[in-house]
Amino acid sequence: MTPKGLKLMLAGLLVMLAGYILLMGGGSSDPNVFDYAMFDFRRLVAAPIVIVAGIVVIIVAIMKRPKDKQ
Repeated sequence: MTPKGLKLMLAGLLVMLAGYILLMGGGSSDPNVFDYAMFDFRRLVAAPIVIVAGIVVIIVAIMKRPKDKQ
């Protein structure tokens, strides 16, 4: 794997980490109280899109062929 591929893979991991950070929080301290904060746009839409984008970047980093040096 080339250094550029490793950098792409690291970037993909960081993007995935950002997506998992977006998923955090929103719980209720009292289990008897329903909290609608856990069903907001950030957790239901934005975080999964960011995680999938990170997976796509990692796949590109793995599948990218290095250019032949001639």
